Amino acid sequence: MPGGSAPLDGCTVDAVDVHAFEVPTDGPGGTEQDGTLEWDSTTLVLVRVHAGGRTGLGYTYGDVSAATFVRSKLAPVIEGADVGSPAALGRRMAAQIRNAGRPGVGAMALSAVDVALWDLKARLLDLPLVHLLPSHHDRVPVYGSGGFTNYPQDRLTDQLGGWVAQGIPRVKLKTSRHPERDADRLTAVRETIGAAPELFADANGALGRKEALYWAHRLHDEWDVRWFEEPVASADLEGLRLLRERGPARLEITAGEYAFTAQDFANLVDGPGGPVVDCLQADVTRCGGVTGLLEIAGLSAVRHLDLSAHCAPAVSAHAFCAVRRLRHLEYFHDHVRVEHLLFDGTPSPEGGALRPDTGRPGLGLDVKWSDAEPYRVAGTRPD
Repeated sequence: MPGGSAPLDGCTVDAVDVHAFEVPTDGPGGTEQDGTLEWDSTTLVLVRVHAGGRTGLGYTYGDVSAATFVRSKLAPVIEGADVGSPAALGRRMAAQIRNAGRPGVGAMALSAVDVALWDLKARLLDLPLVHLLPSHHDRVPVYGSGGFTNYPQDRLTDQLGGWVAQGIPRVKLKTSRHPERDADRLTAVRETIGAAPELFADANGALGRKEALYWAHRLHDEWDVRWFEEPVASADLEGLRLLRERGPARLEITAGEYAFTAQDFANLVDGPGGPVVDCLQADVTRCGGVTGLLEIAGLSAVRHLDLSAHCAPAVSAHAFCAVRRLRHLEYFHDHVRVEHLLFDGTPSPEGGALRPDTGRPGLGLDVKWSDAEPYRVAGTRPD
């Protein structure tokens, strides 16, 4: 075996432990806002799977209830199971949670465990995860994402302008909570970053169909926005289709970050009138982990649609190298803060892209337990 690691044959899961950490936001007044939500913290649910003297880790972002879901429904499925086939264990976990609820919290909990199993397998083989996967790329382009609707204008322009100054050639701001303020915000951002960088807008489903169509034309014509994310609710497939068909030809309509199952993605691309989006988005910590992502990557390839990574940069930097029609990764302000706080080994952009660390096994992450402990809301610190 590479590096002299123990063979996978006969190697079974010894134990599973689950933790959750709630990190306050650094937004104005302690909150952040987008078009439809206001929040004051971000919770990371961490799963660790132990086998053969190694530990794999995975995580998801959501409510602390995902930790309970892992302990009650998923840990019993994988304890004592062979670690050689994470995909097979994924199917077993999906079957186990059928009646408990697969979408939502169930999918997020499953995703965290699946990522941990892939990380564990890579560590047992002494390989970086990117080299265990059927990779098409060695790096993932990123776009800076934040620009929350409650940011004062100077913080908004400093944040997005700062990413451009770091060599990230595309940035995104949140819109549509107060549409009457968006023109000034967009103008300030475009003046700050200049004409060359790509500018994206994300409404988080805040607009009605006709209002979204109005803004689609304004975004494109006045600020050269080429990416309009969730202009209407992601469940409004007809609304997304309206925007895709009647919006500006060079403005892409995107959705998928709240898709939990392969069927959710199929609904976005295989309706009676064809795809309702121009580019798919997938979150590896929501869509079934690495196993689910590989299925979705196949769907995007055969439907000739690019796939963009939603957040969780430390995992996505490895996982999305296996996406043939890769577009880019959302380098999201909150997740970047949380991952740098809780883990050693998190990647940072170079030349507008994240490159997985191939010098460390698995995801290359180690928990910084002392730094994490003040934020703990579930689980117990390991000895």
